[in-house]
Amino acid sequence: MFNYTPADDLLHDRVILVTGAGAGIGRTAAYFYAKYGATVILLGRTIRKLESIYDEIEAAGYSQAAIYPMNLEGATPKDYRDLADNLHHEFGRLDGILHNAAILGSLTPLAHYDIEQWYRVMQVNCHAPFMLTQACLGLLKQSEDAACVFTSDCVARQGKAYWGAYGAAKAAMNNLMQCWADELEINTHIRVNSIEPYPVPTALRLQAFPGEDDKSLPSVASLMNAYLYLIGPDSQTIHGKILWLNGNDVELKG
Repeated sequence: MFNYTPADDLLHDRVILVTGAGAGIGRTAAYFYAKYGATVILLGRTIRKLESIYDEIEAAGYSQAAIYPMNLEGATPKDYRDLADNLHHEFGRLDGILHNAAILGSLTPLAHYDIEQWYRVMQVNCHAPFMLTQACLGLLKQSEDAACVFTSDCVARQGKAYWGAYGAAKAAMNNLMQCWADELEINTHIRVNSIEPYPVPTALRLQAFPGEDDKSLPSVASLMNAYLYLIGPDSQTIHGKILWLNGNDVELKG
């Protein structure tokens, strides 16, 4: 596990946007960011799920979250500009973005991969993080200490049979992260990094490994110290890196 103990007020007065906030890692991260003091913007496509985590944050007595329904699969550049305009009007800045929304597609040989599905997976897993970061760049620059965090995957390291669009998109996303980091390292307060989590019980994991006993996996919450570290001020010296979590082992690559 990641050996880090966050301060209780780690994210006090910070505004953080979380994509894929309705379930899995995104939902848990949104809750923990609120727990540690942030105002969290919950972005996802299913309003019912967003309302559920909103209510959970509210019931815990944390800072009131905001809900922003958005289907990344069909979102256009105008949708991202409208999002940035709305956030500017409501909050004036962003102190962090967690790019966590993802879809698996199917585990299919490339020779038989459905082209429309390929486009959808690339749109959510790769194009959306690019367009969202670009649209919100001005908001991030308004922060004195901003962070963008991408959720990666072990299949991004080496191409594997049948992982098709998902593996290719995650590899491209890591490259995208490093491009943003290189470009923003000078003359901005924005740092950009990725986390490669170990397997945890999420819907995407279940889809990829339907026969797996998810009770044998560590909890999603066990990842949260890493997600708190990279989104918060204690990681100010970390930039353009991939934090690889592998059970009790942790590596920082980049």
